[in-house]
Amino acid sequence: MRTREFLNISGKNISYIDYGGKGFPIIALHGHFGNANMFSGIAKELGDKWRVIAIDQQGHGWSDRSKDYSRDAYIKDIVKVTDLLKLKQVILYGHSLGGVNAYQIAARYAHLVKAMVIEDIGALNTGDLSFLLNWPDRFSSIREAKAFLHSKGMADDTYFLESLREDIDGWGFQFNYKDMVKSQELLNGDYWSDWLASDCPALLLHGHKTWVMTTEHAKEMAAMRPNTRLVEFPEAGHSVRDDDPEGVYSAVKEFLSGLTFSR
Repeated sequence: MRTREFLNISGKNISYIDYGGKGFPIIALHGHFGNANMFSGIAKELGDKWRVIAIDQQGHGWSDRSKDYSRDAYIKDIVKVTDLLKLKQVILYGHSLGGVNAYQIAARYAHLVKAMVIEDIGALNTGDLSFLLNWPDRFSSIREAKAFLHSKGMADDTYFLESLREDIDGWGFQFNYKDMVKSQELLNGDYWSDWLASDCPALLLHGHKTWVMTTEHAKEMAAMRPNTRLVEFPEAGHSVRDDDPEGVYSAVKEFLSGLTFSR
């Protein structure tokens, strides 16, 4: 049964959704602008065999904003969640920002990570989210928000609308634009050393139509790191789960079924 909980970590309220299940825990980490709700589909697919716990990372969803969006700050929050929930070992599923967080945790806390699923993020990151600074803070309605997103070329507005909430001033997103710009700036960099530092089983999901990384880069990541399997989705973009949910569910379930667990 799905429950939303809150933890106090370093003075911040960090929220997460425990989707239930009695199996091995999977910690799910969204990308920029995302939240824990985005993993409801895969949690349903995995059923009771796996316990999916999706975190609203700092500055997203129902979690508090932060003064520090550094690599260390994200990683410490996530590791502290596993500690407070008394999880000795987990599988990490990370999309975009969450993917970098996942493989950096695997690099620094190898004992904690049984395996990881990385959805469409590379070992080199050079994004720019400064376009957000020209967006309106509030919309008068969901219809107006959808029209605005469409005017920006986002025919599929689902990803952003997942974070749209109403307050007294109208409708707005559950993230601060300046925070997201700063977070991306601190995400940019060369993380090949982190990607190659772990050897736990890894599934790398890549959409051919993504703007985040090239297919050549994805293939290089899989070829250079042991125990890594690349699954490509020709018709998917950066949000592979949204563009080809059935394909992702199938790939993830096959990957998880191949893991071995000591008794």
